[in-house]
Amino acid sequence: MRLANIVVAAWALASLAAIGAAQGAGIHYHGVASFTKRVPHLRSSYAYVVDQQNGLTLYAKKPEVRTPIASITKLMTAMVVLDAHLRLGKKITIAAVDKDRVKNTVSRLRIGTRLSRQELLQLALMSSENRAAAALAHSYPAGYAAFIAAMNRKARQLSMTHTHFVDPTGLHSANQSTAEDLAKMVKAAYRYPLIRRITTTRHYTVETKRAALPYRNTNILVRNHRWKIGLSKTGFINEAGHCLVMQARIAHRPIIIVLLDSVGKYSRIGDANRIKHWIEHNEPAFTAALRRRIAANNS
Repeated sequence: MRLANIVVAAWALASLAAIGAAQGAGIHYHGVASFTKRVPHLRSSYAYVVDQQNGLTLYAKKPEVRTPIASITKLMTAMVVLDAHLRLGKKITIAAVDKDRVKNTVSRLRIGTRLSRQELLQLALMSSENRAAAALAHSYPAGYAAFIAAMNRKARQLSMTHTHFVDPTGLHSANQSTAEDLAKMVKAAYRYPLIRRITTTRHYTVETKRAALPYRNTNILVRNHRWKIGLSKTGFINEAGHCLVMQARIAHRPIIIVLLDSVGKYSRIGDANRIKHWIEHNEPAFTAALRRRIAANNS
């Protein structure tokens, strides 16, 4: 296996020779290299796992490669809406302009359906409802173009230097980022209590004039009692593959997980479980390595 395709964990100190070889192959460790037993092999093409509390990278697989991000985009859409301090109870009408003309996906939200801004956020984040996300952008007081500009401005503010948005849904493959940048976006989105609550809701039903529409969270892990998830978002288009970002508590640590371009519908779930198992079984080594690092920094 070539070094460029090896996934390496961070926290335990590695030799300078190993660090140099890895950096020469295009993998960067942000000052900390790793060594743990049975590093998991992931089916996601790009991955990044970081301790949210101290910013240390645990695991990185081509984290600086730019790639389409599909509906992971909607986390940025939600932050822009909430940053504008718009009235969440305001009713917004789904219009013809909100129809997907990029991938021609279907939606249960009929043209003319009226929902509150908060309900649209709920459906966009929890169930990745594309018309809901589009309606949020089209109802932005300064206009749709200003909304997209605000998304890119927010990305710059978060130092997401390899990220660009062209639409609020993620259906356009030109919405691109890196696993490392998306970890920054997840960390920022976690600061919004409403985003945390919505993205971890298991089920939600909206009442329309025609019918009650039940929705489910697109991440099945939020219904798994073995996971303690604080934020979640999935995504898929053909160009991006299956994607998943999460904030979760693993082995008493707040962990951010980014998985992009996973092969197969359930591979991202398998990758997340492999990461969880690996962190839990290496907790003593991680704790010892962190203590050594803190001691070295303080010496």
